[in-house]
Amino acid sequence: MINTPTLRTMAAMAALAMPLAAQAALAPGAIAPAITTQAALAGKSFSFSLADALKKGPVVLYFFPAAFTSGCTVEAHEFAEATDDFAKMGATVIGLTAGNIDRINEFSSVECRNKFAVGIATPATIKSYDVALAVKPGWSDRTSYVIAPDGKIVFAYSALSPAGHVSGTMKAVKSWKATH
Repeated sequence: MINTPTLRTMAAMAALAMPLAAQAALAPGAIAPAITTQAALAGKSFSFSLADALKKGPVVLYFFPAAFTSGCTVEAHEFAEATDDFAKMGATVIGLTAGNIDRINEFSSVECRNKFAVGIATPATIKSYDVALAVKPGWSDRTSYVIAPDGKIVFAYSALSPAGHVSGTMKAVKSWKATH
């Protein structure tokens, strides 16, 4: 039998872990907030506009906590491997994180393998998408969205583990593409 102090400790630990597995703040059907930010592709800086990207097709927008950390590197590699498949369906992939453009330039070529853009998640963007990392305010959590060309979110997934983000967004883009 587990004693009462141990149960309290276990309950407290579970409560602390809950914010780490929070659901995406913007539900499917919501209109994605506008984004214009500095980004990099293959180490070259440019200005990214969500509105411009949506004119070309759906956008896979994923937020990640920090460049060159283990989970973010794994996720970047997985998105890099899938970028050509997304492109065949007309989808643009972009990752956003809080950070500086020099670090993002390097991450775009090294870990994103020159395949897709990464950009700066400004405090305003993090707030508008409600993706602040609970344990480190100012950073974004790991949340992936698929945004249709009409600006509506068709898929949202939040989990600190990189597992499931690429497969979930790929399935959502395929589903969207099949009906449009």
